[in-house]
Amino acid sequence: MELVSSLESPFKPFTMKEKASYKLSDMTTYFIKLGTWGFGGPVALVGYMYRDLVENKKWITEEEYKEGLALAQLAPGPLAAQLGIYVGFVHYGIIGATLTGLAFVLPSFIMVVLLGMAYKLYSGLPGIQAVFYGVSAAVIGIIAISAYKLTIKSVSSLNLEAIKSKWLLWIFYLAGIVVTVLTEKENILLFAGCGLIYIVVKSPPKWIKRPTTAPSIISLGIGFWYYDGKTLQEIGWFFLKAGAFVFGSGLAIVPFLHGGVVQEFGWLTEHEFLDSVAVAMITPGPVVITVAFIGYLVAGFPGACVAAFATFLPCYIFTVALAPSFKKIAKNTSIKAFVDGITAVVIGALVGAVIIIAMRAIVDIPTVLIAIFSMLALIYIKKLKEPHLILASAIIGIILKTFL
Repeated sequence: MELVSSLESPFKPFTMKEKASYKLSDMTTYFIKLGTWGFGGPVALVGYMYRDLVENKKWITEEEYKEGLALAQLAPGPLAAQLGIYVGFVHYGIIGATLTGLAFVLPSFIMVVLLGMAYKLYSGLPGIQAVFYGVSAAVIGIIAISAYKLTIKSVSSLNLEAIKSKWLLWIFYLAGIVVTVLTEKENILLFAGCGLIYIVVKSPPKWIKRPTTAPSIISLGIGFWYYDGKTLQEIGWFFLKAGAFVFGSGLAIVPFLHGGVVQEFGWLTEHEFLDSVAVAMITPGPVVITVAFIGYLVAGFPGACVAAFATFLPCYIFTVALAPSFKKIAKNTSIKAFVDGITAVVIGALVGAVIIIAMRAIVDIPTVLIAIFSMLALIYIKKLKEPHLILASAIIGIILKTFL
């Protein structure tokens, strides 16, 4: 097996092109800073990495950056975190990948745990309720715009010719919306099925083209310390599953989380779930860190640790395992087709989740107006960032609840 031989020494850097021009401590420090101050979501974060590491510092080449970005898009896992892990792997192997990944995630993890503590203490106060009254509506608008951008980027543009050429992806996309709205939970079998169908249609493997050849099968008070052992186990399995099916944007995890934590397990209410997404929007670092906030609300600090570890573990394993042989894997058209099929239906599920959450969060005319304002602001005010919009919505919520 060529793949096995290429992974015989996973603890060594896979590229020996040239000696690194920086120390591992320098790269680790950079990712601590990025995780502390890096606002704007996955697209902004990968842009910061290109500007800082390729253009300014020249620690990695443009080719290495593009390889990492391609891997982050092809393999499951939150985009920015996966690219950060790959960047650490380039010159310092598994040790570099581990340190950069931890450095990137740890600052925002600490922030959301502190916010979780405050939320448990004060969420019942009228002032906090007023804040999240406005914030919840704004989050609906933000996710809706993100879902629109993801649709255009990953399925196709909205012109007739593009829709005709990608008609099957649009069917997957619509199936994701309909199934999510009707069942109100994620459907992993649907995601995997769409990926496999797209392989058969776009790039069938050789064993499908030649059915006489048998395929080989490879089996591969604030509740800080309060937790329940069974709940921790459920959290671990659920978030491990969620982390393994997040492609591209961290927001793609929203339908998984909503279906599990609200509908299946009943760990959070609709408003608590929206508040969790809002917390991820106002903190720096990867958006997926909302899992730590959710874990804290469900099972205190142990729940936050288990949820974060389980979510980021698949991302880490895929990156470290695929990096040494990625150039071969990236050329495999069947793998690309599988990812395209899954991505289309997952984005459809994200739209379905937006519809479900909106039906519960948009409760009156002011919340309708806040959601519409959020969408229009993101479309027409190019320099506006999500944290600024959430802050403005929080102020509007306080004003509305105080004076009206």
